[in-house]
Amino acid sequence: MPDSYHKTCTIDATGDRLRLWQLTDTHLCAETGGTLLEMDTDRSLQLVIAQALDERGTPDAVLCTGDLSDQGSLTAYQRLEDYLQAIPAPSFWLPGNHDDRNEMLAASRGRHRLPGEIRGGQWQIIMLDSQIPGEVGGRLGDNELQRLSTALEEGKREGLYALVCLHHQPVSVGSAWIDQQMVADAEQFWNLLERYEAVKAVLWGHVHQQIDSRRGAIALMASPSTCVQFAPGSRDFKVDDKPPGYRWLDLFADGRIETGVSRVTGAEFTVDLESGGYL
Repeated sequence: MPDSYHKTCTIDATGDRLRLWQLTDTHLCAETGGTLLEMDTDRSLQLVIAQALDERGTPDAVLCTGDLSDQGSLTAYQRLEDYLQAIPAPSFWLPGNHDDRNEMLAASRGRHRLPGEIRGGQWQIIMLDSQIPGEVGGRLGDNELQRLSTALEEGKREGLYALVCLHHQPVSVGSAWIDQQMVADAEQFWNLLERYEAVKAVLWGHVHQQIDSRRGAIALMASPSTCVQFAPGSRDFKVDDKPPGYRWLDLFADGRIETGVSRVTGAEFTVDLESGGYL
């Protein structure tokens, strides 16, 4: 694993808050104009980015939480780098089950795209790798859980609030087919997090739908894909007709979080609503 993989990166906060976007499950194909369930994922991502810039201005950082390429293609990550140049802010990536970590690193052009932690203002953003190479479901494993513990201890000593990010969902989202793919060692994950009052939120991708709930004092958040959406509450794989979107988060110095989801307007999208899956 390259030394830069778990590097800690620092970003500057804007005024009294750290302004973040989450772009997730972009599923860019090897070739420009490739499709997922008939949706052009390059086009949908570019429309999401354009709308986010129009609605929110420039963020302090962008969190890209996995399944960035549909099949782990180097050319997909290179195009992602190009598209993200429209946003004058650093972006940080996590691998999802569709991704190839080595190709992600190869495409990053010397930038630290896959840090273990991001520091900004009064916050630490801990980026956890839940990928099991070659498998659809997720697991953190002993090394990532230990890294999480070490990071939270350091943050506690420094008086930082924590946002924890990963790709796979660490809780059931109410869709039976995808809940089979949640983090396998979620119990250990929660046993660790719940020892730290400074943990304010957990943010993930993978589920292609908006989740805003709570587990005790911890906010639980998932977000729309920048391409195809999954229907909530479905027993079997089912595509939703909602448009692509993104999440914004404002992290305040007193530990508060303001957040919302926005979806693309003013554009038509093609998607195969009858599909039984795409893995």
